[in-house]
Amino acid sequence: MDPFSVAVHADGRRVRFHRSIEATVASIAEEDPGEAAEYQRFMGKAIPVIRAVLPAIRGDVSPKVLPRRLLDVVRSLRHQPLTTVRDVIGPYDPLLRRWLESDLTREPVAAFAAHAGVGPTTPGGALFAFWQAAYHLSGQWHARGGAQSLIDALVRRLAALGGELRCSAPVERIETGSGRVQAVALQGGERIAARSVVTAIDPKVALLGLLDPPLAGEAGADLAAARRSNVVQAVVHVATDALPPYANSAAGDWNGLQSFVDRLDVLSSAWGQAEAGRLPDPLPLYAFTASALDDRLAPPGHHTVYLACPAAPSRVEGGWPARAEELVDRSLEIVEARAPGFARSIRGIARFTPDEMEREGRWPGAHPMHLDIALDQLGPFRPTRRLGSWRTPIDGLYISGAGTNPTGGIAGTPGRQAARALLSDAR
Repeated sequence: MDPFSVAVHADGRRVRFHRSIEATVASIAEEDPGEAAEYQRFMGKAIPVIRAVLPAIRGDVSPKVLPRRLLDVVRSLRHQPLTTVRDVIGPYDPLLRRWLESDLTREPVAAFAAHAGVGPTTPGGALFAFWQAAYHLSGQWHARGGAQSLIDALVRRLAALGGELRCSAPVERIETGSGRVQAVALQGGERIAARSVVTAIDPKVALLGLLDPPLAGEAGADLAAARRSNVVQAVVHVATDALPPYANSAAGDWNGLQSFVDRLDVLSSAWGQAEAGRLPDPLPLYAFTASALDDRLAPPGHHTVYLACPAAPSRVEGGWPARAEELVDRSLEIVEARAPGFARSIRGIARFTPDEMEREGRWPGAHPMHLDIALDQLGPFRPTRRLGSWRTPIDGLYISGAGTNPTGGIAGTPGRQAARALLSDAR
């Protein structure tokens, strides 16, 4: 996906973020040479930070990478170490205001941080703004055929290893006895005996809701106190017969995220409004049009447009059934304002609001990351310090998924690390 992000400003300005930092700086310089220099300086700061944390994000704990990792840590702290520590552990709103001159580049960087489910004023959220450097280092990628093709590949791999996948088999409880896991009981009465169980759902649901008896003591109290806010995502899927016709567009403008937020304070304000249960006004919005890269996603001559609001309230005033059409209408109006004629290309709309996500995905609070991403709920503190090693106080029971160490996303790290913990214990 190159460029991996394009800022589509309402005043006609356009900034393209390429995998190449040099190409990105050149694009920014077309609008503001001073801002281009600031972005290059910011990447000079961000790249050593990201190189230092990448092994932890990837779950690479091999002794072979330790010297290189230590070197990256030293490089990231070489200049003004205390300032660097402050930058990393703080929110990304003040970070971006310190490093970048204007919202020409601040907001597009913030859009990807917000896409991770992190608010602009959340302590520890700065890491997700620094993560912009990871896109320059490794690029952004789309699974050919869409996300389902990744799932299909994993299912084929499981089958090749002799595994069995069962869908539509909701778990009713995880049975234990004598301090270790014994079985999983399904709704309907079926009982599956097991020496080991790995859960990849919300850890609070797994250990406080399904576990029989529930996790108790200090470990249970810590987990019960883990937080998730009222701020989640809402999505509008649009089927069209053309890509959004942005003015002054160039080849590649539809390859990655297309940001429609002009000011960082709009994003910050939206987070506060959503936390209070209000549908934000103005509405922060961005789009993905993966069919521009992948012709498997739509019939010839047609496209998919994925519109996402990163700061939607899980519980909204008036309820989502009464507010869903307002979300759709306002989302389409935002795109139409920046791509006149977009409305004429629409052939179908499918909304996916938080109430539907909670019901269909069984996500409490519709939170795709299960728990808030904050400094005290990140890495080895996720979901809690006692549970940060993917192990539980119950022998044979392990936790994985977005609510566990290091965090959510599609890196696969929580699953790999949970598997490694299980195998290590088995040996």
